[in-house]
Amino acid sequence: MKKILLMAGISTLIFACGGSDAEKKTDSATKETAPAEAPAAAAETANNDKAIELIAGSDCLTCHKVNEKVIGPSYTDVAKKYEATDANIKMLADKVINGGSGVWGEIAMAGHPQISEDDAKTIVKYILSLKNQ
Repeated sequence: MKKILLMAGISTLIFACGGSDAEKKTDSATKETAPAEAPAAAAETANNDKAIELIAGSDCLTCHKVNEKVIGPSYTDVAKKYEATDANIKMLADKVINGGSGVWGEIAMAGHPQISEDDAKTIVKYILSLKNQ
């Protein structure tokens, strides 16, 4: 009698843990039809993460903060001043690399020639994305 009860208990446990094929099909169907993050949003998030990493690895935060003016303008002030056009992204990326002065005051921004053009554009796109903050 004990063997029968033991076998029934084990069988119930195996059945409960195993689930049915219908449940497995439902789970996989749910996964397939669940809305995925839009590719553009995922790419933007990855680019923003890379930009934040690039900024943290350079001396940008010595003179700039996201929401407050330090020596240079805040990133949100830059974003409000410039539209995110290809021409502005290129121009601002060139300023990051070569430096510049006169737009935000008399203090010149030092150039960052060690930053590649692509990385500078990534940083600028991130900064311009802060327009509504």
